Amino acid sequence: MMRTIGKWEGLILLIRNESDEPEEEIAIRAIKHAMKALRKRHLAEEGAHGPAFEALSKPILTQEEIAIRAIKHAMKALRKRHLAEEGAHAPAFEALSKPILTQGSEWKDKAEALEVELQQCYKAHSHLSDQLVVVIDECRAANASLQEKEALIPTLESDLSQARDECTRLAALLEEKTKALELLIGENKELRSQYEEIRTRAINAETENKALIDRWMLQKMQDAERLNEANALYEEMLGKLKASGLEQLARQQVDGVVRQSEEGAEYFVESTMPKTCNHRIPAHDGGCASIVFDHSSGSVLDLSITHDSKCIIAASSSNNLYAWDASAGRVRHTLTGHKDKVVAVDVSRSSSRHVVSSGYDRTIKLWDLNKGYCVNTMMHPSNCNALSFTQDGQTVCSGHVDGHLRFWDLRAPKPQTETHAHSLAVTSISLSRNGNTILTSGRDNVHNLFDTRTFEVWRALGGSENRVASNWSRSCISADDSYVAAGSVDGSVHVWSTSKDGNLVSTLKEHTASVLCCSWSGLGKPLATSDRNGVICLWT
Repeated sequence: MMRTIGKWEGLILLIRNESDEPEEEIAIRAIKHAMKALRKRHLAEEGAHGPAFEALSKPILTQEEIAIRAIKHAMKALRKRHLAEEGAHAPAFEALSKPILTQGSEWKDKAEALEVELQQCYKAHSHLSDQLVVVIDECRAANASLQEKEALIPTLESDLSQARDECTRLAALLEEKTKALELLIGENKELRSQYEEIRTRAINAETENKALIDRWMLQKMQDAERLNEANALYEEMLGKLKASGLEQLARQQVDGVVRQSEEGAEYFVESTMPKTCNHRIPAHDGGCASIVFDHSSGSVLDLSITHDSKCIIAASSSNNLYAWDASAGRVRHTLTGHKDKVVAVDVSRSSSRHVVSSGYDRTIKLWDLNKGYCVNTMMHPSNCNALSFTQDGQTVCSGHVDGHLRFWDLRAPKPQTETHAHSLAVTSISLSRNGNTILTSGRDNVHNLFDTRTFEVWRALGGSENRVASNWSRSCISADDSYVAAGSVDGSVHVWSTSKDGNLVSTLKEHTASVLCCSWSGLGKPLATSDRNGVICLWT
């Protein structure tokens, strides 16, 4: 057995020297061949000893027969062993059969290849060494950074703990503030509801107060107007008394004086003995058996004419407006809607179809003459004595008993602008031709000129000799905006200049009663005035 192994080692060395394969593969191949040989040898030995076992199992033979059979089996085993050893050593025999020169050149090439491979390995090792140095440096830097951060960890943990404590404190504070806020919100809602209730009461009280003040002021002005008329007539009667000695007649007439155009005048006027026929009216072809007076027709308190001169609009104390056809002389429309007497009316300067009116029901109404009914109503807190369209036809300015001048956009329910014009009631509003100036007159006996662009007074006119006669006394401004004319209780007409000094330039005396209206022609002349007795004077 030892000898056979020695042969195999020699075969392995021989194969290693003659082959170009790597040493490991050569060794593996040699081991495989040796294993095959051992298996074959084992099988051969089993085959060699098989007859002996069979012989022992069979009945006892003679010694000669046993010897002959053993020799035959031994010969067969030797042949098989010989064949097996030849197959095991065949690669070695082939390797030994190659020429020696060929084996040397192959080993030389292999050595050169191994040398080149070794150099490449050295280069790779050098490169890996450089990379290793870089990695080591990076590791050192990372380790240093890690140590620094580990050193910061306690500080950060302390800060985090403090922050958590602060968050806990703030959360508790927030919860406390939230509860306080909810409490305050509830109190605020309750106070707001109380405020709204009190505010509503205050508004209602203010409205009632304004209404009471307006009624009181109206009553006061009516009383003052009647007193002024009574005083004027009393003075007139005293003069007549001195001339004729009719003292008793003067006293009787003074006691019942009241403006006849005002509502309720029939309760104060004394009846007189009729002596003269003023009118003779042929009413019927046959007999007339009954006569009755219409108490609802009322008096005409204001007039306006359309810019095409086709229609005349009259404001009446019967709560209606009447639109007359100027050419036919007949009523075209009767405009109803006001709940109290209508005291002012004006026609749009840009359209002949729109008319605006104001009544003592505290409303301003816009009328469409083509349709014949009201198209818009605006409420106001104080009775309106006078109003006027502006040049654009979309804005109306109104003067009220509370002394305020208000500007209305006809498309809105509330005034755009409101300014305090007079200390007492406004009696008249007149718009200049260029639309930049508005003249207002008041029961405070002052005539103010307003700039429509700034709504400020740029000239105030008046004097002790000029006293406004009634709540509906109308003043006017000339076509060139140079003069202002206004009537007085004593029957005189005063004319002021609108220049810087605002002096009184003329006093016209012709009327014998209080002058109620002044109107200047658009052509510059004449100036027309009318008084309480129905007399109209034209001045040139």
